[in-house]
Amino acid sequence: MTQMSREEIIRKIRTGESLAGIELKGVDLSYESLKGADLSGLDLSDAHLQNSNLEGVNLKGAVLERAFLFGANLHKAILDDANLNEANLQDSNLDEASLKKASMVHISLFGSSMEKADLRGAILTRARMKRAILRHARLDQAQLQNAHLERADLSHASFREADLTQASFANARISATDFTAAHMEGTTGIE
Repeated sequence: MTQMSREEIIRKIRTGESLAGIELKGVDLSYESLKGADLSGLDLSDAHLQNSNLEGVNLKGAVLERAFLFGANLHKAILDDANLNEANLQDSNLDEASLKKASMVHISLFGSSMEKADLRGAILTRARMKRAILRHARLDQAQLQNAHLERADLSHASFREADLTQASFANARISATDFTAAHMEGTTGIE
């Protein structure tokens, strides 16, 4: 893998050049605007992207394990099949983002906005989603075992056929939320 400076990596991203073969594990791209960039399939494990503008970015199949994306703007980003296990996306904007079949085991999404996000088939086991906004989000067939959704806004969200075993919904806003055929053994906070 080739080592490059932060400035060289940012220049390559902004000019649309390929980052194949470039070492990106642990890269610090915090506070940068990478709007619309194609970062699909890249290994960004342990990367720092705090408060970065990643609006519309393509991260399909990317590895973002343990990445720090606190306060990042991922509006309309594509994260299908991405690995976000143990990543920190607290207070991030994921409105209208696509996270279909993404792996997000033990992810931190405290206070994040995921309005109209597509999380169908996503793995959110032990996800920390307190105070998250999931209005009109699609979580059909998602795995949310032992997830924490306390005080989350789930208005008009869909959890059809989702696995909500042992999930906590204490004080969550549940209005016109669809739990059709969801597995809810041991789930708390849903009347």
